[in-house]
Amino acid sequence: MFDIKQVLARAKSKNKTIIFPEAGFSDRTIQAVKILRKKKICNVILVGDESSLVIRDKQLLNFTILNPKTYPYKDKLAKHLYLKRKDKGMTLQQAEALVQDPYYFATLLVDLNVADGMVAGAECSSATTIKPALQIIKTGRKNTLASSCFLVFGKNKFSKGKAYMLSDCGFNVNPTAEQLALIADQTIDTAKLLGLQEMNVAFLSYSTKGSAKSEMVDKVRKAAEKFSRPAVVSDGEFQLDAALRSDVAKQKAPNSPIQGNANILIFPDLNSGNITYKAMQMFGGLNAIGPILQGLKKPVNDLSRGCSVQDIVILSAITALQAKEIK
Repeated sequence: MFDIKQVLARAKSKNKTIIFPEAGFSDRTIQAVKILRKKKICNVILVGDESSLVIRDKQLLNFTILNPKTYPYKDKLAKHLYLKRKDKGMTLQQAEALVQDPYYFATLLVDLNVADGMVAGAECSSATTIKPALQIIKTGRKNTLASSCFLVFGKNKFSKGKAYMLSDCGFNVNPTAEQLALIADQTIDTAKLLGLQEMNVAFLSYSTKGSAKSEMVDKVRKAAEKFSRPAVVSDGEFQLDAALRSDVAKQKAPNSPIQGNANILIFPDLNSGNITYKAMQMFGGLNAIGPILQGLKKPVNDLSRGCSVQDIVILSAITALQAKEIK
């Protein structure tokens, strides 16, 4: 059975600093950072106007609050951004303007090691959070890609406390077979970081082992063939029930090594992945944490705009764990 308390405890031991660009206009973020600080899960930096935040909540008086408009090193940030993006046509004046944006400001502070990671997205689209990260922090290796996964956990009649990793449900729209195999590899790394012991990877489709034929099915089958990781069981293509139910697997895929015991679910496209994680959350009553971004040099993580305060706390802890891995 998966215990999220262990993730929070491990994050606490890392003593990392997470920055929150939405603190100035997100009540949920303020509630979350107070919990993070009280429980010492991580150190926090809030982005916003100090006077306004303290007037709004006197408990923030002793928090570290950085204002993009008055930050003493904002010229350094602008120059850093300009050097990163001048080959793409950005001018210094444009960089100076973007430094005033809380998302760019916070991302730059992560890139310059003022903070170890960033969490945002409670009040904005994924693009607002992810675009600065891709422009400034970028991926850890050339010729690779950034991707995302969700940690889905909780207890209902079916899951019985088991945790699942779902990828890619928040970033890549229609990945190729090669990219699906890479996303699976990245998701295994994230699963290990979160303490999952069992690794059974299922590449999902509307077909199980040739029951249907199309280019989409071929893509998933090729991804399953390309993926290989020591000590990790993988197979595909599978329908969801064949990946998760042993009785169905015996009928549809009797020779598969997974036998309905998958916990790493790789979706063929963003449509299917995004819809499934939300369905598990809404109809199944499970917790869905993410998108957890993968493949970046330093951790920047996105939130669903429907996130709870608990979701922000958990994703912040995961971000702290990622910071240790990346360094």
